[in-house]
Amino acid sequence: MASRTLATMLALLASFALAVQSAAAQSILRDAETEALLLDMAAPLVAASELEEGNVDIVLINDPSINAFVAGGQIVYIHSGLIDAADTANEVQGVIAHELGHITGGHIVRFSEGASAASNISLLSLLIGVGAALAGAGDAAIGAIMAGQRAALGRFLAFSRVQESAADAAGARYLSGAGISGRGSIAFFEKLQSQARRFGYARDDEAEFTRTHPLSSNRIARLREVYVVDPAWDAPDDLALQARFERVKAKLYGFLKDPKRTMNRFPMSDTSIPARYARAYAFHKDAQIDNALAEADALLATDPDNPYFLELKGQVLLESGQPTEALVPLRRATDITLNQPLIASMFGHALIATEDEDNYPEAERVLRAAVVRDRFNPFAWYQLGVVYAARGDMPRARLASAEQQVMTRRYPEALRSAQAAEAGLPVGSPDWIRAQDISLQARAELERLRDSR
Repeated sequence: MASRTLATMLALLASFALAVQSAAAQSILRDAETEALLLDMAAPLVAASELEEGNVDIVLINDPSINAFVAGGQIVYIHSGLIDAADTANEVQGVIAHELGHITGGHIVRFSEGASAASNISLLSLLIGVGAALAGAGDAAIGAIMAGQRAALGRFLAFSRVQESAADAAGARYLSGAGISGRGSIAFFEKLQSQARRFGYARDDEAEFTRTHPLSSNRIARLREVYVVDPAWDAPDDLALQARFERVKAKLYGFLKDPKRTMNRFPMSDTSIPARYARAYAFHKDAQIDNALAEADALLATDPDNPYFLELKGQVLLESGQPTEALVPLRRATDITLNQPLIASMFGHALIATEDEDNYPEAERVLRAAVVRDRFNPFAWYQLGVVYAARGDMPRARLASAEQQVMTRRYPEALRSAQAAEAGLPVGSPDWIRAQDISLQARAELERLRDSR
C-alpha cells in the first residue's frame, strides 16, 4: 500500500511537471498585420503607463483558451482564444491595460513572495506525506498532502488577488490617461464571469477563491464605479481600429480553425472584408487554390495597395507551388511596408523557391534587411543560410544556422554550427564575434539544463 501511495504521489508530481512543459511549449503566432494592430492598440496605453513604447511587446500565443498574462520583462502575452472571444478592439485594450498594470507593479518580480510562502506550506506537507507513506500510512499521507496543498493554494491565491486588484486600478488609470473608455473592459469581464458560471463556478465567492483572476460581481462593480465617472467613459470607439480588429479576428479564425467551421461562420453569402479574409485562408488550408485566389483578388479589388491583401495572395501562390507568380504581390507588399521583416522573409523565400540563381542576390539583400530589423526570426535565418550555401559561403551559412538553432533551443546543434562558423570567418569580424556570442550562449544553456537535472 505504501509503495502504491508513493507511486501515486510521484505520478501527481509528474503531471504537474508535464503541465509546466506544455505551457512552455505553446507556440507563438507571427503575423505582420496582427502584430501591427496589437502594437497600435497598445501604444496609447503604454504611453499612459510611462513605459518606453519601443520596449513593450505584445505577443500572440496559439492557444484557444481565453487568457492573457505577463511572464517577466515588458511583454504582454495574449492567447488567440481571447481575440476570438472579444467583440471589440476596446475589449482587448482593456485586457492590455490590465496586463500593463502587472508590469508596472513589478508583480512578476514579486511573484516569489507569494509563491515562496505557499511552497513552504506545500513542501512541508509533501515531506510529511512521503514520510507517512513510507511508514505504511497511505491514507494519512494523502490527507497530509491534500491539506497542505489546499492551504498553499489559499495562501497563494490570496496573494494573487491583491495583485489583480492593483492591476485593475493601474489599468483603469492607463485607459483614462489614453482617453479610452472602460466600457470594453467591463463588457469583457462580464463575458468571462458568465463563462465561469457556465463551467460550474456558481457562486461569486467560490469563483473568486479558485481563480487567480477573480471574476466576482464585487470586482466588476468596483471597476464600473471607477470607469463611469471617468471623462473617457463616453468616448466613442475608434472605428478604424475596430475595422482592423474585425479583419484580424476573421483572419486568425480562418487560419486556425477547421475549414468547415470557417465556412459555417462565414458563408459565401457574406461578402464583407472579414468574411472574405477568413474564407481565403479556409480555402487555402483545404487546397482549394482557385477559390482562395478568388477571395484574395476580391479583397485587392477593394484596396489594391493593401500590403496584407498582397501578402495573402503571394502566400497562396507560393505555398501552392507557384513561386514565380508570387513574386509580384510579395515584392509590392515588401516595398509598401518598407521591408516589414515577416513579409520580406516570405518574399525572400519566394525568390529562393524559384530556383533561379539570378534571384539569389535580391533574396540575400531582402533577408539580410529582415534579420537586421527582427533578429528573432528563425525562418528568415534559415532562408538566408540557404542563400549563403548556394553561393558557397559555408561559414556564413553555418552562422545563419546557428542563429536559427539557438532561437529554437536546439543548443547542441547551435554550438556545433557556431564553432564551425567561427573557424571559417575572418578573426575579429562582426560575424566572427557573433559566432562566439552564440557559442557562449549555447554552452551556458547546456550547462544550465545539465545542472537542473
